[in-house]
Amino acid sequence: MESTKEIAKRFAEVILNGTWIANTNYHDQLAHLDWQTATAQVGSLNTIAALAQHVHYYINGINQVFKGGTLDIKDQYSFDFPPMTSQAQWEAFLLTFWRDAEEFAIWVEKMPKAKLSDVFVDEKYSTYNRNIQAMIEHSYYHLGQIVLIKKLLLEGIK
Repeated sequence: MESTKEIAKRFAEVILNGTWIANTNYHDQLAHLDWQTATAQVGSLNTIAALAQHVHYYINGINQVFKGGTLDIKDQYSFDFPPMTSQAQWEAFLLTFWRDAEEFAIWVEKMPKAKLSDVFVDEKYSTYNRNIQAMIEHSYYHLGQIVLIKKLLLEGIK
């Protein structure tokens, strides 16, 4: 089994600073994107902003558990966000996203390796390891969508 330091690095790669798997990451894709592009609709697809907020929703919810809190996130609410209406809102969201992703990585890195096999909140949610790995996989899944939507928007295909 990977060490928690290796797992934390894999998580940070997809969100903050890596190019190993997808040759990009959320930070590279979103940091210089304007809010109009981030919120632009392509057909019936989710917007880039909605996908980024969706991923952040889960990161933030798992961080709450890492801090000793309850698991309050629910799939049915994972796309319920107020409309983004300005560049300032977009930039504030991104700062929160980066901060919470860094915090997630730190929690994972500092986690004792033995905790990875512990039950995550309830047996129906499996282990800490499975949830952390799922967060990484889920993030890559939506990163691919963001990359494709961004290409469609920048090429003027709506």
